[in-house]
Amino acid sequence: MQSVYRLKANELDDRFLESLRALWGDREIEIVISEADETAYLMANEANRQHLLQAIQDVEQQNNLAEVDLEEFA
Repeated sequence: MQSVYRLKANELDDRFLESLRALWGDREIEIVISEADETAYLMANEANRQHLLQAIQDVEQQNNLAEVDLEEFA
């Protein structure tokens, strides 16, 4: 079994530890800490990846862009 938790370091508290204990019981576990890379996370899903790559291409080619008149919000 594998679980992935994405949280901010300052969210680590006793409740988090209790949830780990409840889920894993007395089994030996390995905890690996790494900084979250949002881009890699979003690119891992093929549908998201294609959508993001298309959006990047649209911006580079100035296609399908929404124009906003900032004066409307002043």
